[in-house]
Amino acid sequence: MPGWVGGLPVLFRLHPSIVLATIGLLALTGCEDGAPHARHELRTVDIPHVKEIVRDDIHRHVQGVEQAATRIGRGFAVEDPVARERQMRRAMHLLQEPPHGVPEFISSPMSFLCAVSPDGHVLARDIEPDTMKGTDFGGRYPVVHAALTEGRSGHAMAEFPSLEEGGEPSFSMIFVAPVRLHDEIVGAIVAGIPLWRWAQRLSGQLRVEHASELPNGLVLWVYLTKGDRLFFFDSSPELDQVVPDEASRRAGLATSPGGYTGELQLYGRWYGYGYIPMPSIADDVGMMLFRADPDS
Repeated sequence: MPGWVGGLPVLFRLHPSIVLATIGLLALTGCEDGAPHARHELRTVDIPHVKEIVRDDIHRHVQGVEQAATRIGRGFAVEDPVARERQMRRAMHLLQEPPHGVPEFISSPMSFLCAVSPDGHVLARDIEPDTMKGTDFGGRYPVVHAALTEGRSGHAMAEFPSLEEGGEPSFSMIFVAPVRLHDEIVGAIVAGIPLWRWAQRLSGQLRVEHASELPNGLVLWVYLTKGDRLFFFDSSPELDQVVPDEASRRAGLATSPGGYTGELQLYGRWYGYGYIPMPSIADDVGMMLFRADPDS
């Protein structure tokens, strides 16, 4: 029902039979009750608020890597590679810890922080085992190359190959800043937020803000999408199974390019949902937000 113009990660691809079953359920129950209030709150309050959280997250993490870059420069000057790696890893760990860490990194959903050499290869990341060491970030990600060659900070969506044979790649927003020592670019620092962690962070933020309403039955969950992939964590398993698939999302955006809302009934309860593109993250990334009002 389009209606609006303008642990480990779980990755899920919706089966068409689930969509058909949901549509059939709506046809049987009718839409005389529905979720009009939930849809209204989604498009006027919840979705604009989550978009603002995302914009703030991006701004804060760009500031965070820029601040981290000013504090880690001396580590690049250590000549012994073993000592340099050890000191880099320790310094990056401390950058994320209070009381002297980078404020933007405290309570961040980022999953890694790494130092990149002038030739684009990862010197070390913040934890061991270090599966990133030696990876050519400069060759793989243009935003890292720009930091090293042009001295520009930036952010971009990055694809990471699966560590398991035959597994699907993962996707993270990476934030990059050049590291300078005596006015010379000596490397870069990169932080990454996986999409599943970002979805978890957004859901958690909303639930904290509405903590007093949750015992009365309010439900709020955020999902992120990239193509046919769905990214979420720790949400309702029953709800996970009925998130509209890529074809449904494309159909909704074809009618309402700026986003749309819909509703469905699950186990006798009405849910409103809203879907919008998220070009601030990437051109093919979107956000699906579900809401059920108390006693709906």
